[in-house]
Amino acid sequence: MVSTPSPQRVAVVINPSKYDADSARDTLVVTCRKAGWPDPMFLPTTVDDPGTSMTYEALAAGADVVLAAGGDGTVRTVAEILANTGTPLGVIPLGTGNLLARNLGAHLDDIHHSVDIALFGDQRRIDMVSFSTENMRGEHFTHASCVMGGAGFDAEIMTNTSEELKRQIGWMAYIEAGMRRITAEPVWTRYSIDDGPWQTKRLRSILAANCGVLTGGLVLVPVAKINDGRLDVVVIAPRGPLGWVTLTSKIIFKQRHDLPSMEHSSCRKVRVEFHKPTEAQIDGDGIGRITAFEAKIMPEALYLRVPPSQGDEANDLLA
Repeated sequence: MVSTPSPQRVAVVINPSKYDADSARDTLVVTCRKAGWPDPMFLPTTVDDPGTSMTYEALAAGADVVLAAGGDGTVRTVAEILANTGTPLGVIPLGTGNLLARNLGAHLDDIHHSVDIALFGDQRRIDMVSFSTENMRGEHFTHASCVMGGAGFDAEIMTNTSEELKRQIGWMAYIEAGMRRITAEPVWTRYSIDDGPWQTKRLRSILAANCGVLTGGLVLVPVAKINDGRLDVVVIAPRGPLGWVTLTSKIIFKQRHDLPSMEHSSCRKVRVEFHKPTEAQIDGDGIGRITAFEAKIMPEALYLRVPPSQGDEANDLLA
């Protein structure tokens, strides 16, 4: 059973459009009152602002913990602002992918459990990834990622998944989008790991991962740890239908053997350049077409609320 710490000033950056947003709000208010704490400060996101100004407002108000109640976009945005501030993040997963929560072994169908962990859980420091992109107009943007960023097939899935289908069948909507994009042409790409020699390949995806679990609980990188100070780079280049079959089998059955269609490297930095503009994504959110990206590990950048250490499976991921 979790113990109740001293009173906290709780701020909640919440996406009001999510199905369980009202339930999360009610649960947070009741739980804080039971603990004898002030009611949380609720800061709703908007279409134009997924949480940036709201998180800054929470910090300015002196919040002891900032909760992100929403999907992957809300969680990533709040985490990006909290990085290197010392203020911890609590996650209330209300989206379809819920990538960070999945990687922590969260109970995605239990809001009460998520609220308890966000308010009363242990605090651990986790890595983040600095993800800088360049587009065809020569513009440069830098974001921070909790889970993974990349370009190619993975981003095409995120960009082409129907929002209506996600509401109807959840994460399985991504499978439908993947089947529609599986025959797309690979793109010539060159990449350099830890400032090493350039490698050139026609590939379908290249990912810079902080942890390894995908939507639906599929494991892309079994060896990835969220606090090991390392970046896991995955290059996916299947050859024909058989290549896709063997690659999919490896991911579904969590096989650890190497495949010619998927390469893995552990590093601190990767630079990637594309022959033509390629769809990109960060933590499951499409960010448009880019011509290059550079990812660097940010060791122990974020304090995160996680389940108590006594026998909880989530802490195995942080060991």
